[in-house]
Amino acid sequence: MDAPTLTDDKADELGDLNDILGLRIRLAHGAVYRHFAETFVDLGLTQKQVSALWLVNDNPGISQIALGGRLRMDRATTMTIVNRLQERAFMRRERSTSDGRKQALYLTDAGVAALAEAKAAIAEHEAWLKGRFSAEEIEKLVEMLARIHE
Repeated sequence: MDAPTLTDDKADELGDLNDILGLRIRLAHGAVYRHFAETFVDLGLTQKQVSALWLVNDNPGISQIALGGRLRMDRATTMTIVNRLQERAFMRRERSTSDGRKQALYLTDAGVAALAEAKAAIAEHEAWLKGRFSAEEIEKLVEMLARIHE
């Protein structure tokens, strides 16, 4: 199901709000998030959980602190995500061999399988999103969005 678009009639309903860039970004974020949620409904994973699985898969033994830093999450949020993934037997913690104070993270076989399913869903979601733009527009959009979040 496609997210509603802001037609000329809807834009007229917004009046002066129509020119507020932040509102346009929020509406776009909402549409992308809704589509993501619909795509992932059967997996029972959140965006942050998928990102955590992906990063741990790409960086076996990454510390919980480093994972949170890369995803720009605080310690409590990171711990909650790791706890949930561990409860589902997707991830395991081990004491770091380089620093006994840190927790090293690894995916289990179930976690690798869940990530494979998630990557397939992400490919579907990305195709939906990228289908709205030309390759040139995508490149420019990525560049412009990076100016906001970096």
